[in-house]
Amino acid sequence: MNEDEAYRELLGDDPARVARAEAVLWEMWTHSGIAEVDRLLREGMAAMERRDFSRAEELFAHVTEIAPDFAEGWNKRATVRYLAEDFAGAIADCAETIARKPRHFGALSGQGLCHMALGQHREAADLFRRCLEVHPSLLAARRNLAAALGEAVRLNGHQTRPNTSASNS
Repeated sequence: MNEDEAYRELLGDDPARVARAEAVLWEMWTHSGIAEVDRLLREGMAAMERRDFSRAEELFAHVTEIAPDFAEGWNKRATVRYLAEDFAGAIADCAETIARKPRHFGALSGQGLCHMALGQHREAADLFRRCLEVHPSLLAARRNLAAALGEAVRLNGHQTRPNTSASNS
């Protein structure tokens, strides 16, 4: 199955085929075809699993330097930045991922999560909608869309800023 076929399968209604297509895409995305880049990506993923976020970010940054067109280097750095609560950095890296792989549902969803963390619920909802256009069966994106819309309605369109004080003293 090639990438376009996998994306088409994501739109189907057979859960087994959708799951297989998703797995195929992740497998494709995590292989650059450059041995050194793939090694660094694996090392970065292992560091991220150990919660050594600074080492993981360093390794993923090296991946993006060596292979700037390899979308997954940017996506993995976005993930580690999200985990380290560097939401602005994660948003920028998700944008780099999406520029290279516009249908990367992981980056679309991740960017949406970052916008939610920053109180930017309308932007988050737009990203979750885009994610669901690519991968309609992605339940987490569906739940996150509902949460983002709920917050946008609750706030009546007013954006909130995290870590702001109501006091002017």
